[in-house]
Amino acid sequence: MPATTPDPAPAARPRSSIRSLLRLWPYVRPIRGRLASSAVVGMVASSVGLLIPLVLKWLVDGPVTDHDPSGVWLGGGLVLLLGLLEALLFGLRRWLVARPLAGVEASMRADLYQRLQRLPVAFHDRWASGQLLSRAVTDLQILRMFLAFPLVFLFVNTTTLLIGFGILLGQSPLLTVVLLGPAVPLMVLSSRFEKRYALAARRAQDQAGDLATLVEESVLGVRIIKAFGRHRSQSQAFHRQAHELRGTELHKARLLSNLWAIIMTLPELAIGVALVIGVLQVSDGKLSAGTLVAFLSTALALRWPVESIGFLLAMTNEAATAADRYFEPMTTPGAEGAEPAVQATPAAAADAGRGDGLRMEGVAFRYPDAVAGSAAVLDGVDLHIRSGETMALVGATGCGKTTLTALVPRLHEPTAGRITLDGTDTAGLPVERLRALVAVAFEEPTLFSATVRENVAMGAGPDGAGEAEVLRALDIAQCGFVHALPDGLDTQVGEQGLSLSGGQRQRLALARAVVGRPQFLILDDPLSALDVHTEALVEAALRDVLRETTALVVAHRPSTVQLADRVALLSGGRITAVGTHPELLRDNAEYRHLMSGLTEPETGTAQSAPVEPLERSDAR
Repeated sequence: MPATTPDPAPAARPRSSIRSLLRLWPYVRPIRGRLASSAVVGMVASSVGLLIPLVLKWLVDGPVTDHDPSGVWLGGGLVLLLGLLEALLFGLRRWLVARPLAGVEASMRADLYQRLQRLPVAFHDRWASGQLLSRAVTDLQILRMFLAFPLVFLFVNTTTLLIGFGILLGQSPLLTVVLLGPAVPLMVLSSRFEKRYALAARRAQDQAGDLATLVEESVLGVRIIKAFGRHRSQSQAFHRQAHELRGTELHKARLLSNLWAIIMTLPELAIGVALVIGVLQVSDGKLSAGTLVAFLSTALALRWPVESIGFLLAMTNEAATAADRYFEPMTTPGAEGAEPAVQATPAAAADAGRGDGLRMEGVAFRYPDAVAGSAAVLDGVDLHIRSGETMALVGATGCGKTTLTALVPRLHEPTAGRITLDGTDTAGLPVERLRALVAVAFEEPTLFSATVRENVAMGAGPDGAGEAEVLRALDIAQCGFVHALPDGLDTQVGEQGLSLSGGQRQRLALARAVVGRPQFLILDDPLSALDVHTEALVEAALRDVLRETTALVVAHRPSTVQLADRVALLSGGRITAVGTHPELLRDNAEYRHLMSGLTEPETGTAQSAPVEPLERSDAR
């Protein structure tokens, strides 16, 4: 199996985490009130926790020193009450943001999905599906967790530290200076950690996307893997990528553990030094025992805000990376819109409805990632399919037939020239309108994890199709096998339709193309997977459909060519000949070669031998 498609997005790069996270503001703005309330409640809860050391100071210097049992009970009850109040406030903080943040995640996921649906086929050709999947699932979970916890607690903990050190300063300026000693080293260390962790986080998230792609390809291609005995090599590829991801995650863990070790050690040393100095001051009568207890209790209460710096920074960096990854496909240019990409000219609008059919004028196309200087796939295609006519498109393998058919519904955009439907430039049509006019059946049929009925009715557009229309389409495509399925039309076909044979999938795809009675029909070798007898039945039923539409049919064999009124030969990126099948057999050596299956192209005039495949088709 080939290696997974690399992520075309830029690799980890220097960037501001704040700038990356500010891109989330449009989604956060509707719930800013809830987030602000959550932060305020969290700050109040932390402040309530800081009152407990003050109660302890009163308790030690008052009732304990005076041997007052009632005062001790009162102080103990007050500490318990403050603890319960702190717990309730933190619970309220969580309740305030849980539902809104779930809504933000759902909204972002819906926007990403809609964006992926609107991006052109060329985008999906470049991006691995696992990379997109990881952005829609893992990265959004990281962002939700950031908004729920680090975003709020970066504010809450900072406020708590400021209030806490204000209380400490009021109790003992000397001991407060001792505790502030590690502040500068911690800030320098945190700055260095942020840069290194950001690179590691981006690398880990990209590797997770690659691993998801590999797993998805292995599941979808399990038949090929088993048929060719490639399970060992595929397993090795999986273990290699999993090992790389494991190494990156361990690197992240080492960075975080080193930071955490220093963040925990320096404050503990400072508290130890403050304890020694405080005891000496108490023994000298410069500090009361209650004040020392309150000071140390406050310092211990501030350990959590200090120690949390490490993983809050880690989660913030991962969230910034996740935001960058999320907005990469969201900001990719070239999304298909509902409005015309190019407004139709008055002349084109006047031509609409004249029954001009399908016309291509000077159409050229080059793939965006093509090697510089290489020949274009299509270079000046001129073709006119009259209204109600069926045109067969013939050419050697790789000449661009499928690419040309993809230009009609604008799955790709021509790099030059124009395509018109009944006189209207397709570039001036809204995408929804264009694809309501044009139906497509591809050579490689794609079915969805849905019922037979849903897969077929999908071709009828947003209005759907009734029972009669679905049955008619199934009858045209010779899908009688559907009625023998366990639940008939309501049978689930399974992922990618792999529970069906190749011919059955192709016939269902054909039924999907014709169910909506399209005005224009594009068929890319739609009968390639059918046996001889089924093909003949489908062709007979298709003739009635083709009489009601304007059709372009990619053909690789004479039997399919017989469906067409005329034939166009695509060669060298251009249409080099147009005519009826007998005319091209008589006058065009390349066409005779394609129809006869000879190993060398004909150079003379028409001969009888090349006609034999058509005669065999007639006999069939």
